[in-house]
Amino acid sequence: MLPQQAKKAIAGSPKKLANLIDLVNLPSTLREFVGQSQISRLGCFMHVWSYIKTNNLQDPNNRNVVNCDEELRSILLGKPQVELSELPMLIKLHFPKEPK
Repeated sequence: MLPQQAKKAIAGSPKKLANLIDLVNLPSTLREFVGQSQISRLGCFMHVWSYIKTNNLQDPNNRNVVNCDEELRSILLGKPQVELSELPMLIKLHFPKEPK
């Protein structure tokens, strides 16, 4: 379920919603991590978030920081730690830009 503010933003711009939910062919590093050849950007983010929660990778002292293991580092530009606010941007880098 989306927060009310997110619903308003998506309703005002259907192209943004399409960018999040359209299936895209993944590059090899992301394909190995996700285990699928195609996934939406939103689906990929959900998979990464699930991986973080399952493997308890959030820093216990600062829950806004993720301590990356080797597998997560492979898709997050090799960074040992990532702020939660950086995650969408780092995941977006794997997805091709759309022609205008």
